[in-house]
Amino acid sequence: MNGRADPGSAGTRPGARKRVDFPDAPSRGVRAESALDAIFSALAHRTRRAILALLLEDDMAVTDVANSFPASLSAVSKHLRILEQAGLITQERRGRVIWCNLEPDALGDALVWMRSFGQLDPVDLDEFEKFLRGAAERDGFAPEIEAAGVPSQPD
Repeated sequence: MNGRADPGSAGTRPGARKRVDFPDAPSRGVRAESALDAIFSALAHRTRRAILALLLEDDMAVTDVANSFPASLSAVSKHLRILEQAGLITQERRGRVIWCNLEPDALGDALVWMRSFGQLDPVDLDEFEKFLRGAAERDGFAPEIEAAGVPSQPD
């Protein structure tokens, strides 16, 4: 015996962490839960949210995205890779340039999961854009977004 109680046994020690089973986990599967984890993890960083705000208007070259931030190309590329792994953006090579594209449907699983709490209305993309812009301004990225040619007010 390794000294640990079986998580399913009734005799677990006081203060031991209890395993939480989510009601939708059996039908969704591990892959869907991992996808949600990747999306929320990607959205947790302010730079990645600012990148999404930049890509709201149009596709951008990786170098143009990187030039919008006071970070190195390598650091911005890492953020782009995380966004791509979460499915929030795609990157494609066009000639010698790599372009970033926003994937608007990528948040669908996260929205379905959040709606299961019964507190969320359908997402208005214009309101989401305003939220991203406001977050970018609060986090000090507004000048970078303007410098990248993304207008501050939607047309």
